[in-house]
Amino acid sequence: MIKYNQMKIEDASHLREIDRSEYIDHTYKMINGVLTAIPESGHECPSWNDAMLNGLESRFVFELQNGGTAIGAYDDNKLVGFGVLAHLFRGEYKDQLQVDLMYVSRNYRRQGIGTTILQQLSHLAKNKGAKSLYISSTETRSAVSFYMSQGGRLAQKVDDELFEKEPADIHMVKELD
Repeated sequence: MIKYNQMKIEDASHLREIDRSEYIDHTYKMINGVLTAIPESGHECPSWNDAMLNGLESRFVFELQNGGTAIGAYDDNKLVGFGVLAHLFRGEYKDQLQVDLMYVSRNYRRQGIGTTILQQLSHLAKNKGAKSLYISSTETRSAVSFYMSQGGRLAQKVDDELFEKEPADIHMVKELD
């Protein structure tokens, strides 16, 4: 049974337990304001290397040190999914909080874990006064489809700072009820 807990800074080392690998059959790209599917010949995206993991752990720690929140999904004591709600309010009215990181291990996908994590992050964001979540999603079909199935819609105004960091990402907003 999967259990969900708020994560602490010292849990950063557990991020290495996540298998983010996936088969990518197509990606999306914004072309003239339109979300466009880009067919791929299909390739395997591997899990993280050490440099990527170090960067991931640094982002995780930074957010938690500055007031962000992380939710982890555990199968026994193994981390199988997590999401991070960033600390910084964004948007024209400073009423958006960003889903900074979110991953579910390959063998645990399509079991509701990502949905539960996003619901918990949404609840936390709303309690902090946010009216919406800002999502800078990787451009893979699985990620974009997931966020759209959860109510994410293409951002009318992209966050300049986040776009500069990851211009290939698909920028979305999820309104909080």
